Amino acid sequence: MLLISDRQTLLMLVRSTLLAATLIFISAQCARGQTPLPNSSPFPDASSNGRDPKDKDKGDDRYGSPEAEMRAKLIIKEEKKRYDEHVERAREVLQLASQVSKSYETRKVFNSEDQKKLERMEKLTKRIRNDAGGSESDSGVDVKDIPPAMVDLIKKAADWADQLKEMVEKTPRHVVSAAVIDQANKLLGLVQHIRGTNH
Repeated sequence: MLLISDRQTLLMLVRSTLLAATLIFISAQCARGQTPLPNSSPFPDASSNGRDPKDKDKGDDRYGSPEAEMRAKLIIKEEKKRYDEHVERAREVLQLASQVSKSYETRKVFNSEDQKKLERMEKLTKRIRNDAGGSESDSGVDVKDIPPAMVDLIKKAADWADQLKEMVEKTPRHVVSAAVIDQANKLLGLVQHIRGTNH
């Protein structure tokens, strides 16, 4: 009887020791997790997430924060709007080129309205080129591509405007297209030639 009681006491003592050791170990791990690392601040700052300290005022860029998601949606919306405007400009260039071509075929001369349309075509084509990643220094139309007859010049401008519109519509938003830049430059050179010849 006394032997069983000693065994139970010993068993209880071992259990208590194991429980105490487990609690001490868990407490030590918790305390270790709460101790700041050397050279670190208990408060997050701009440098802790890789941002420039000057960008502190730009808001919270933490993944999944409502502010970051809202900003991302606004950026995507703005990019889509700019892309739609880019495509719309190419469509307007084609529309203007077609109108000028029909007008010239009928009258064999440019009126003041045609001059305004050609000027608008030039501005829009420059904008398309620049938005596609081109610049003023890019080359224009090759002289051998310029037909001698004005009626052929106008038709070629309408054809090139159509090709430009197709290229712009097929080019994704975030792509810099050398083909679009080249086509815009060719059309721009042709329109400038038509306008210069016509003054």
